[in-house]
Amino acid sequence: MNLGSPDSTEVKDVRKYLMEFLMDGRVIDYPYIFRLLLVGGIIAPFRAPKSAEAYKSVWTKEGSPLIVLTKELQEALQPNVEEPVEIAMRYGKPTMEDAYARLMQKVPGLEEVIAIPLYPHYAMSSYETAVEHAKSVHKKKKYSFSLSFIKPFYNEPNYIHALTESIKPYLEQEYDQVLFSYHGLPQRHMTKADPTNSHCMKVETCCEIASPAHATCYRHQCWTTTQLLVENLQIPSNKVGFSFQSRLGREEWLKPYTALRLEELPKEGVKKLVILCPAFVSDCLETLEEIAMAGKEAFLHAGGESFTVIPCLNVHPLWVQSLVTWVKDFAEGKREMVL
Repeated sequence: MNLGSPDSTEVKDVRKYLMEFLMDGRVIDYPYIFRLLLVGGIIAPFRAPKSAEAYKSVWTKEGSPLIVLTKELQEALQPNVEEPVEIAMRYGKPTMEDAYARLMQKVPGLEEVIAIPLYPHYAMSSYETAVEHAKSVHKKKKYSFSLSFIKPFYNEPNYIHALTESIKPYLEQEYDQVLFSYHGLPQRHMTKADPTNSHCMKVETCCEIASPAHATCYRHQCWTTTQLLVENLQIPSNKVGFSFQSRLGREEWLKPYTALRLEELPKEGVKKLVILCPAFVSDCLETLEEIAMAGKEAFLHAGGESFTVIPCLNVHPLWVQSLVTWVKDFAEGKREMVL
């Protein structure tokens, strides 16, 4: 399961996609009427033309990079497992209904489905909404098969190993900093997802102090992924950066903001930057346009000299093998990774 993309780069299709995406109450968690006025009356109409141009800059002859890469991941995984593999998008096509239907066609009498949300870190606007949507469709259609989900895998050894090995070649060059840029979230999402109501964003160094809140804390999980990668790759602490991108609106989101850091870093002596986006496993608009294009332009314009973007895992062999391992572990009854 991945996020999804518009059907095309036409403004009408982008507007339709933005409406579906941003009207999700777990993405913009305002009351329905206010959300409808905000998204339908302001965000979608004004953002759609700009987003359409951004999509055009990364669109391929096969279509949306996110959809294409997710299909390639499916094709890479399928020969390595006995179970049939299908893909679904949280928004847009192919839908969850499509995926369930294709699985039932391939396996008459289907008894069990395991879903893998392709989000390493827990957030109600990504992992949680994917899970709840899949469960909602499952319940609504009254399917007879059971449904389980792979947990967020931000610290899972196979995933960390795959990410480590995919990054290594890009650190053979000279660099001043490696910037880990994660998708941003409104700060209120951290406190809202905190089951203790007393830890996230309320305790100093909350990400580093053990708490039950960490099971659903996006910021802690991003921090943990970063720490594991820095340790594995032996990146000097003075050459590590940590930020959040893709801010929407004017409210406080998780900081520091990637866009601002890219303008500030050259003034701080960081001229040669390596940047990666570990919140994504497949390259998409946020990595290909926001970072590799707009981010690079901002950094170089501010005085930077070199800007290297590390691709997402996409169909890296070790990433494919990680998925193979999870599926086989599940089939053998080793369900530590499964909800």
